[in-house]
Amino acid sequence: MAIRIIVADDHTLIREALSKFLQEQEGMQVVGQAADGDAVMELTMKLQPDVIIMDVSMPPVLSGLEATRWIRTTWPGVKVIALSMYAGKRYVAEMLKAGAHGYLLKDADFDELLAAIRAVVEGKTYVDAGPVIVEEQRE
Repeated sequence: MAIRIIVADDHTLIREALSKFLQEQEGMQVVGQAADGDAVMELTMKLQPDVIIMDVSMPPVLSGLEATRWIRTTWPGVKVIALSMYAGKRYVAEMLKAGAHGYLLKDADFDELLAAIRAVVEGKTYVDAGPVIVEEQRE
């Protein structure tokens, strides 16, 4: 059975490129795309995906962080992987506290995204090494 995925990002090009790439992977099916937190919540209720790739800072009303909190409370079986350009530990910690199972920087490659999806489906937490390294260098 295919891993059912929703891709949520306010940038159309990123959302469509990720969806196209994931749809081409064996054992993965993109069942929906959302441009904001409200849309991802609505799609989650309707489609009940296995995984959501969630942009952390989607405008205008509901951010990826807030949508993650709601999804994890309402649909605890849905795995959320945060996708962000922010590398700080604070962002990672906030998303994990909200219930995300993974955190990837937007400069990650597609192989790392696939590894993150597979890890969270197996019940693991996946955090891109970038946020840790970036913060440790600043200290």
